Amino acid sequence: MMGAQAQVVQAAMMSLRARTRTPRAEMEGALWRKRTLVRGWAMRRTLFLLPSDDFPMFVRGTSRRPEYNYRYALKRAASKVKLDRLLELTFEELTEPTTRRGLASALKSLGYRVYSRAGGGWGDSRAVPWVEVGSSSLPVGFLIHTMAAKYALCSGPNEGNEATYVRADRWLPHWKDVKRDEAELELLLRYLRAFGPATVADYAIWVGMYIRDAKEVWSKASGRIAPVDVEGQGAWALASDVPLLEGAKLTGPNVHLLPFFDSFILGHRSHRNIVDESNHTKVYRPQGWVSPVLLVDGRAAGVWSFKEDKGTLEVAVSPFSELPRAALQGVRDEASGLAEFLGCSGSRVRVA
Repeated sequence: MMGAQAQVVQAAMMSLRARTRTPRAEMEGALWRKRTLVRGWAMRRTLFLLPSDDFPMFVRGTSRRPEYNYRYALKRAASKVKLDRLLELTFEELTEPTTRRGLASALKSLGYRVYSRAGGGWGDSRAVPWVEVGSSSLPVGFLIHTMAAKYALCSGPNEGNEATYVRADRWLPHWKDVKRDEAELELLLRYLRAFGPATVADYAIWVGMYIRDAKEVWSKASGRIAPVDVEGQGAWALASDVPLLEGAKLTGPNVHLLPFFDSFILGHRSHRNIVDESNHTKVYRPQGWVSPVLLVDGRAAGVWSFKEDKGTLEVAVSPFSELPRAALQGVRDEASGLAEFLGCSGSRVRVA
């Protein structure tokens, strides 16, 4: 699945539950105590839950995106020496999980001018800390994404409602860095194992690269990938997977309640493999929001929502068309399993 998108940790854990049936307490222990899971920035500079042992591959395999941020920051600062020094000092301050405000305070103590101003991103107008560098200034939060061009960071546990940031080499017990070229090739091969058949344009969107950079990485896989035909459209798959794909069959119905931003529905540029055009905007909504999806045999059969009421999980499903009886039973079974995962005593399903 190439990671569980984790702006909201609960949604990421629900993505893992849909595939592994692992209890929530075990996931939380892996994330915060054993640290065999890590929450960090990877594809598209978005937060994911990822295996800690693979985190260096994800960080270095997606490092071209923060290089774009670095070039933007350098253009604003107009001084490579000053920008690099600021990033180095910021990295040195993150030996323990630290909030943006804590980081701003540390930079202020090092002699930087720090002030608050609106600009939290994604339409957020709240005041956030900014720091002067060279001839301009940058949001402290933006430094986190810029630093990833060179340094590896991950997310620590929240302090109240504030996110924290920490050096991966200090947070993860078995951190072992890898070279970017090796990481990019490995990431591409794993992407094709999870999402193939796919095209270079699919990969560019998924990883968050300019198409010219994605083509350069794609060329490194020559000899290990093979062209395939998908209903008249050309695409590529791992050569070793082609016989498996040609002989694959569905034994259904396969029913899943996927949370918002689930990885399965974010693997391709076009989403016609997931949902028909008439229902596209019900799943892929404005401003990058992706709805929770009822998946039946690999296709979006509806959207859904849930809430807890007096210990009972209430699941509301809005199907795109009438659901077969077997699929309805699958929804009830999924809701029951999700209720147990979330610590509810039972579940109720309402189909619109």
